[in-house]
Amino acid sequence: MKRRIVFATGNENKMKEIRMILEDLGLEILSMKEAGVDVDIVEDGMSFEENAEIKARAVARVLTNDIVLADDSGLEIDYLDKAPGIYSARFAGEDTSYDIKNRILLDRLEGVPEEERTARFVCAVAAVFPDGTVATVRKTIEGRIGYESEGENGFGYDPIFYVPEYGCTTAQMTPEQKNELSHRGKALRAIRDILREKFGEGIL
Repeated sequence: MKRRIVFATGNENKMKEIRMILEDLGLEILSMKEAGVDVDIVEDGMSFEENAEIKARAVARVLTNDIVLADDSGLEIDYLDKAPGIYSARFAGEDTSYDIKNRILLDRLEGVPEEERTARFVCAVAAVFPDGTVATVRKTIEGRIGYESEGENGFGYDPIFYVPEYGCTTAQMTPEQKNELSHRGKALRAIRDILREKFGEGIL
């Protein structure tokens, strides 16, 4: 049976990024929804790595022959004691739009000088293999919180995450630029290297 990668997410924006970065593996890459998996996952880990592994294991219990990947990512703002952190998706309520979430964070940083607006996006990716073994990686992109939402290309907190050396937010970058620099792009490339190492060029 041809090996597949199933990613434990239903987020289509995220799946676009994932497919762009992992396409050269030559494997079918499916979301859990596309793979027909519908499981309730309780993300009660205390770190990005723990939550990524919880998600991957939950799907791997259903799809025992596939490589299951999951990520947990979020925004850490140093001035806010690294909040929202692992609660980024649930910050101000899971169903609250990111326009509102971003506005709340900008309001909390009102008057805070640029040098104290340091922040990072964090992404942990876990891979659960058919033999039950697990690999996890963690990558970051450093930046600052801007003063207003800018850019249409990204999603989530991208419009307020400013990268000084590029002079723009991650929502103002092209998808190719963002994939090269982003926390998720770096983590997916790192897990891609682990997949190659584990299965060899012949199967990937």
